Amino acid sequence: MSESVPRRGVARVAHWSVRHRWFVIAAWLVLALAGAVAASQAGGRLTFRFDLPGQPAFETNTAIVGHFGSGGDNPPLVAVVRLPAGSTPDTPAVRNELTQVFGKAENALPGARTASYLTTHDRGFVSADGRTTFALFYPVPDFTTSDPYSKALPAMNRALAGARVAGAPVHVTGASVLASGGSSGGNSVLAETLFAGVAALVVLAVVFGSLLALLPLLIAAVAIPSAFVVIYALTYVTTMSTLVQNIVALVGLGVAIDYALLVVTRWREERASLSPSEPLRGAEARTAQARAANRDAVVAAAATAGSSVVFSGITVAVSLAALALTTVPFLRSIGLAGLLIPLFSIGVTTTLLPVILDAIGPRMEWPRRKPASTVSRMWTAIARWVVAHRVIAAAGSLAVLGLLIAPVAGLNLGEPQARATASTAPADARAGFEALDGSGLGAGVLRPTEVLMPAAAAYTAPAGTSAAAPAAWQRGGLRVVDAWSPADASSSAGKDALARIRHAAAGVPGARIGGSAAQDADFIHALYGRNLLIIVAVIVVLTVLLLARALRSLWLPVKALLLNVTSLAAAFGVLTFVWQEGHATSVLFGTPATGAVTLWVPLAVFALLFGLSMDYEVFILTRINEEYGKGLSTGEAVVSGIGHTGRLVTSGALILCLAFVALGGVPQTDVKILSTGLAAGIILDATVIRGVLAPALVALFGRANWWMPRWAARLLRIEPLTGGGDKIREPLG
Repeated sequence: MSESVPRRGVARVAHWSVRHRWFVIAAWLVLALAGAVAASQAGGRLTFRFDLPGQPAFETNTAIVGHFGSGGDNPPLVAVVRLPAGSTPDTPAVRNELTQVFGKAENALPGARTASYLTTHDRGFVSADGRTTFALFYPVPDFTTSDPYSKALPAMNRALAGARVAGAPVHVTGASVLASGGSSGGNSVLAETLFAGVAALVVLAVVFGSLLALLPLLIAAVAIPSAFVVIYALTYVTTMSTLVQNIVALVGLGVAIDYALLVVTRWREERASLSPSEPLRGAEARTAQARAANRDAVVAAAATAGSSVVFSGITVAVSLAALALTTVPFLRSIGLAGLLIPLFSIGVTTTLLPVILDAIGPRMEWPRRKPASTVSRMWTAIARWVVAHRVIAAAGSLAVLGLLIAPVAGLNLGEPQARATASTAPADARAGFEALDGSGLGAGVLRPTEVLMPAAAAYTAPAGTSAAAPAAWQRGGLRVVDAWSPADASSSAGKDALARIRHAAAGVPGARIGGSAAQDADFIHALYGRNLLIIVAVIVVLTVLLLARALRSLWLPVKALLLNVTSLAAAFGVLTFVWQEGHATSVLFGTPATGAVTLWVPLAVFALLFGLSMDYEVFILTRINEEYGKGLSTGEAVVSGIGHTGRLVTSGALILCLAFVALGGVPQTDVKILSTGLAAGIILDATVIRGVLAPALVALFGRANWWMPRWAARLLRIEPLTGGGDKIREPLG
């Protein structure tokens, strides 16, 4: 090996891996196979629940389910009938038919709690014109699947199939039925990953033009299942959410491909620069010379791009690990699982990938005939324009981002409103909702607030709300009262109604508030209150320390964090504009405005986008650092850095965007919202922010980018970066 190629840190690891190639290959093969087995077994040990231990509504809902066997945060199934003109529930014939129909549904749901006008005589179950009425059914939930009514709903549909009252059909609807989008099963993580893999292969084939396109996918195929070995072990230690499957698959695909892209691209560049100008005579001598040059290129790529991968991966792991600090179990599990995938991706990229490149890398350049270019002409031209017009570029990109961020001011967290979810629901469920909504009874009845109180206590419904408490809803000295308003629980009016119901219950000794809407309010408090402040504080401190050491600067890490915040805010703005306000949902998805952004989506977008966008920032800045360290001016370093990294950043972003678009093909509205935020965020981040704003800001600050006080350098045990090019010239400014 050439002495000119450094062998420290990651380079030493790569060199060791190459020398012990069979051990490295065998170790990762065993781990990947064990991970595949673990992934197949882990599914049965993952939970579908979103528990909020310690939160009032969750504890109340747990008590309701434990005491009465149903309800709580599981909204009821609702049987709805719109009677013909001249018929009302008070008509004897109609009353008899309603009794028979509702009785059939009750018999199909053993142990269910039910309430209707027939059992309560409450006019809240009847529309103002007397023609529409409904009944609430709380089946015993099945928590072994993602849908607690996976058995109850089909049973109720069978019982009421073809049922009519006064000649009018009886419809079965409910919040969970509408939200399912007509899907009877869960999303296939394997199908999503395979589609994303095929899309990635197409993009990589365009980038590499050779069999090297398979390498990033191979790295992902090893890293993702390997992570499941630890995830499976964690299921025996703590609660792990079923969401970790999607998180590991999507983040793993993106991170592993990004890391491999960076290293393989740098390997190509190093091969071109280290290739001997005068080949030796003789076939064997030339072969040995080519092998030595290729190995030097592998180790050199590890020393440069490999180091970037390590720092980037650790930063991503830290950002996701911070989620484990929250008190919310499902969020903790995402943090624990999320930190594993970048760590495993680092391991595979720094050990197995060098082995493959050393052994067969040059042969994988087939069928490309001309030397591969590692510098993008397009991104070099863009960078030159940005540096030459840095003020205009920065101001213009900030203006665009400002317009995208503006809608965030009106962000409303909650479940998508029923009017939106009904548009993709089964026809019968949609007809039931339309009967409720059109009659004035409203969407509020789909998600009642459940008040748990002593049996002897009295509850008075506040103005604008209805309350029902059948005699059968009393047991062991406790009873449940259902309260609702016509307004959708996720709307501003619905939230105001919940506040009034809470206030009324506060005057009843021993009364506690439950139901899905109340738990949503507690969910928002738990996720976006003190927990979020802790998460953000930890991420900020650790990210700044890690990046300051990697980039040898205090300003660049701060800028990276500010740009990440901007990227996330723009993604949230797109979500608000497209989904909550409904400016594009009809055209893109055929659904009306949701009126709210699913309460867990912003946090999921944050967890995924923060790490992925930080990846791109580290890739770009470390290359700019390297060029500046060679003596280039700031402007020249920016142009060279973007020219070398722009194509791989946009390629990685395109791969992820296609994966997130595929995720949006599922029928559930909340998953469509998530996919929109992720796809929009990743594209904005890789183009407007990292392609224009970031280089413009670096060019604007000049040598100040690498400001590092002596005390900070001593604390971080690094040497400040000295470029020197700015002292002589700044020709691009």
